[in-house]
Amino acid sequence: VFYSRKASLILHSLPTIIYLLLPFLLHYPIFSLHLAFVTSMDLVKGTIFHTLGIILAIIVPVIFAIVRLLFSNFAMTWFANPFLGFLMFIPSSIIGLLIPRTVFGFFAISQDGTSLKKTSKKLSNEAYFWGAFSFYGFLTLVYLLSGLGGGFLAYILSMSMAVAWFFFRMACKRFGDQSIKSFAAYMIPMVPVIIYAVYFSGFLVQFLVEKMGMMGSLPQPYGYFVPDIVVAAVIGVVTGLCVGPLLPFVSYWLCRPSILKFLLQFTVIALAVSSQFFPYSTEAPKRVVLQHTFRTDNANRIVNSSYDFSVVDANSLEFLFKHAPDASKMLEIYPNFSLNNVIRSDRSSSVALFPISSLFSTSMKFPVKNVNILDHYQFTPQLSLIETVKSSKTGSRKVHLELYLGSLKEVWVAVLNITGPLSNWSFANSTLPAPETIDDGPPSYICRLSGNSHENWNFWLEANHSNALQIDVAVIDQYLTDDTKNLKSLFPRWADVIAYTSFLSSYYF
Repeated sequence: VFYSRKASLILHSLPTIIYLLLPFLLHYPIFSLHLAFVTSMDLVKGTIFHTLGIILAIIVPVIFAIVRLLFSNFAMTWFANPFLGFLMFIPSSIIGLLIPRTVFGFFAISQDGTSLKKTSKKLSNEAYFWGAFSFYGFLTLVYLLSGLGGGFLAYILSMSMAVAWFFFRMACKRFGDQSIKSFAAYMIPMVPVIIYAVYFSGFLVQFLVEKMGMMGSLPQPYGYFVPDIVVAAVIGVVTGLCVGPLLPFVSYWLCRPSILKFLLQFTVIALAVSSQFFPYSTEAPKRVVLQHTFRTDNANRIVNSSYDFSVVDANSLEFLFKHAPDASKMLEIYPNFSLNNVIRSDRSSSVALFPISSLFSTSMKFPVKNVNILDHYQFTPQLSLIETVKSSKTGSRKVHLELYLGSLKEVWVAVLNITGPLSNWSFANSTLPAPETIDDGPPSYICRLSGNSHENWNFWLEANHSNALQIDVAVIDQYLTDDTKNLKSLFPRWADVIAYTSFLSSYYF
């Protein structure tokens, strides 16, 4: 829903304005400063009470997610089966929402129910409702003051609660507080808004689940837990948005021990069942990066060759090779394979993919023997010096270079990683970008040259010091050797292997 900033300033301030006026409106025409003060205190208690429930609705599913992972062999079971996330975390989120009412019951109020001719229970329920209303009103105000473009959902929830409360009070005068008809008078106006909240929340969770497969592999062991924690927390948030407005009315019935026991048992069963599902499928594949790396020198010779593997989600390469026996056999990976038994590939090896390479926390390198790359390429990429021009006034030197891409067939990108006393270059209108740091190394400047070129790349680099400039050249070719094609085909269909050939070389000028 889109509307102007000016309109949002008025509309999104209404819930907070109503909340500030409530101490005077709730007991109209009775008015006194003392009554307004104690009513305000009760409303604050109601806000804290509801906020505590929302927080627990986030914490409880996170705890269940962590417990499940402690007894499971893999994470992200909901990735290929999003319904599992809802089955596992919605009941536990509802348990979290109900904990404050279950533990504390009806919180103590400061108002004198005798003089107001209202029971303490009724005043407590009233404060709880308006506390929930204020939570969504304050959430709307936070969106407004922070300059974010959202906040409509929280706004429409809070205003719908106020409208539904009006119909509820009208029904109470005729049917009483505990009547089903009075409850229906509140629920019916809330139905369209709750449906909208459920639709929006479902779309948000589905979008999040899809993105979790590409969020990057975080350092182990904590990175193993992060995706499940994020999904559990977000489902807790959206459950609070969808169920929270109804909680002041339904919590009294839902807090019964039999219902809480059912929710707990359902959650435990859902956690157990979800562990039997495989986290990937052809529709929701695991992304795997396979880089066939060739390190060359400036004499067109291959120094070494290797297969470098990386993944971009929480399930590590150890999980991948465990479920890809044919590929493991070709790489000579034995059944007792462990991450500690292989060579780690540093991030500089995948600099050609920068900044995507920042998603790789753990990459593995498998040396390749007996690969004659010259059968496929007559020449490999090379960087050569044209001339060096020194300035006697400034003491700087300008190094003119030429990049030759060799006989590569399907060049995707060439990357220059420049380290040293670089003060200017001929790229980007002679404007240096912010320096980057790779693997805690010295700051460097990275330039990407996209696609193939029929002519060599000619450029210059300016150094303001006599120290040498180190230039790491990385070129990606989408052409694959026969062995690489064969290795790629050995992975299961649920693994989406992005394979390419990378040529790495280093120069000093």
